Amino acid sequence: MFSEIVPASVSAADVASREPLAIVLSGGPKSVHVDGAPRLDPDVYDLGVPILGICYGAQLIAHQLGGVVGRSSRGEYGRALMTHTGESLVLPIDAPATHEVWMSHFDAITDVPDGFVATASTADAPVAVLEHDERRIYGVQFHPEVMHSPFGMKTMARFLHERAGIEPDWTMGSVIDEQVGAIRELVGNGRAICGLSGGVDSSVAAMLVHRAIGHQLTCVYVDTGLMRKGESEQVVETFRRTMGIELIHVDAGDRFFDRLAGVVDPEDKRKIIGELFVRIFEENSGGLTDAAFLVQGTLYPDLIESGGVDGTASVIKSHHNVGGLPADMTLQLIEPLRDLFKDEVRKLGHELGLPDEIVWRQPFPGPGLGVRILGEVTRQSVATLRQADAIVREELAAAGLERSIWQSFAVLAADVRSVGVMGDERTYGHPVIVRAVTSDDAMTADWARLPYDVLETISQRIVNEVAGVNRVAYDVTSKPPGTIEWE
Repeated sequence: MFSEIVPASVSAADVASREPLAIVLSGGPKSVHVDGAPRLDPDVYDLGVPILGICYGAQLIAHQLGGVVGRSSRGEYGRALMTHTGESLVLPIDAPATHEVWMSHFDAITDVPDGFVATASTADAPVAVLEHDERRIYGVQFHPEVMHSPFGMKTMARFLHERAGIEPDWTMGSVIDEQVGAIRELVGNGRAICGLSGGVDSSVAAMLVHRAIGHQLTCVYVDTGLMRKGESEQVVETFRRTMGIELIHVDAGDRFFDRLAGVVDPEDKRKIIGELFVRIFEENSGGLTDAAFLVQGTLYPDLIESGGVDGTASVIKSHHNVGGLPADMTLQLIEPLRDLFKDEVRKLGHELGLPDEIVWRQPFPGPGLGVRILGEVTRQSVATLRQADAIVREELAAAGLERSIWQSFAVLAADVRSVGVMGDERTYGHPVIVRAVTSDDAMTADWARLPYDVLETISQRIVNEVAGVNRVAYDVTSKPPGTIEWE
């Protein structure tokens, strides 16, 4: 079904004018007790539209309608066991009395508002679920939208289908038709340039725009020198020769390394790479005198982590295609995927006829290997990381684990030296950290439980084959509290 995202500051009148069938209040990083925390227009609760609050959204319901949200001395992050304490009209009927959920909160609801009942709890959330069926207002402290809450999607489905009475009749074909029409109307007879990285996001965006305007689209692939092993060659082969899309290949590695010299702050890296990336786009649009549009594969999680759809959310990291864009950029953005999550983009790619090797490519950050190097980005550090990263991907593919892992890669601690012994001599090499996670949408993730023999092979190969590396570590941090990328 289709959903539209609006800021918490939306008025009840605006909500009513959109005629929604249901309202979901999202989670967020704030406490309901602090100044400036998001508040909902109280009249929204009286519109008669079914409401489901998630995490902060559940706490906001309790706080605004007369319940109590307590200030805790400890948080609850990651997996938790939730126990049903009463009959629920939103939790799945087939869910066991106690089951796992994914939590990410510090405050907790301690008393429900008048007319509400608490139907579940955890060790650190006395009220994990609250419900008022007469008003059709419900709240869950856990995150039902992530794969790590096994009964989460069934909770969402029961709310949407049973409590709100919505039929699941929206399809990806609707996205294609809607976006093709909108792109044609926007571009008219002009030309567009696509910022192509070869990843699934920019590839699907390129195919969608190409379906809309055909030869009016030119893709620009800027080789930053920060790509994975063999990636640049694959991009040129796929888009220029296989898909028949006009492609300009720009080898700009020297310029990126020059600009990144001496830079170690991760936000500075992202913004430097993003700004230079767009400048090179503009330089290479000089021959396209009527090119006025820049196509990007921005997804909704990129917007959330870069400050939200209205800029009020907490900035987790500036994304290459969000926070890194210069203020004086002359091209107008086309972002046909900005309301979608990764799993939806993959489905869209299949609908558009993209090959599996593109659709199922793992996510790769816009700034490339530059944000997987802790410390200064140099040609040598990139070469070291590129070789280690290739080993990680090769061994996971050989073990048949590619499809079960959301993202897997290596991180180089270029600013750290670790003592070791190799060939009976003391060494001071760099550590490499291996990261592999499972997820559905990258908003939350859990570290992948890789077999020990696979980890052993990866470690041995990296230490034996990659010069300057003498130690390998495996990251066992979930998101939250960590992010998937290290920078």
